[in-house]
Amino acid sequence: MNELAKTAFNRRPDLHVETEGEFTGWRTWTRDNFETHTGPFYHRMDENGRITCAFRVGKKHLNGSGNVHGGCFMTFADYCLFALAGSVLQGPGVTVSFASEFLDAAREGDLIECTGEVTRAGMSLIFVRGILTSAERPLFTFSGTIKRVKRRTPAQATA
Repeated sequence: MNELAKTAFNRRPDLHVETEGEFTGWRTWTRDNFETHTGPFYHRMDENGRITCAFRVGKKHLNGSGNVHGGCFMTFADYCLFALAGSVLQGPGVTVSFASEFLDAAREGDLIECTGEVTRAGMSLIFVRGILTSAERPLFTFSGTIKRVKRRTPAQATA
């Protein structure tokens, strides 16, 4: 992995590195209130530049049947879109499409992990796909598209 991608992975101003517990050394973002409330979700980069995301299922992640709520899987997968694309995104973006398939259930206490890849990164769109697993058991697959966005300056917003 090139140095630019590694730098981009570590550059976000809202990046938090966990200092205690099971996810010591893993990263998360603090700017997204919904993800912070739903998670916590984490990601890390290995020595080859491969991103892995993870969270431990707690009671708040469960539906009425005692399985992980589908909306929780979808929220985590959206988090993963941006973690997986972080080295090529290099700035703000929004999810413009998202597709998923539910394959199996997960229960309280399970460790949910995500691996995936950027399948194409163009000038304005980034295409990503991934899979959520628990103990190597496939749970959920997804693909999504991120649109790069430019932040407006106050003068642009009023023009």
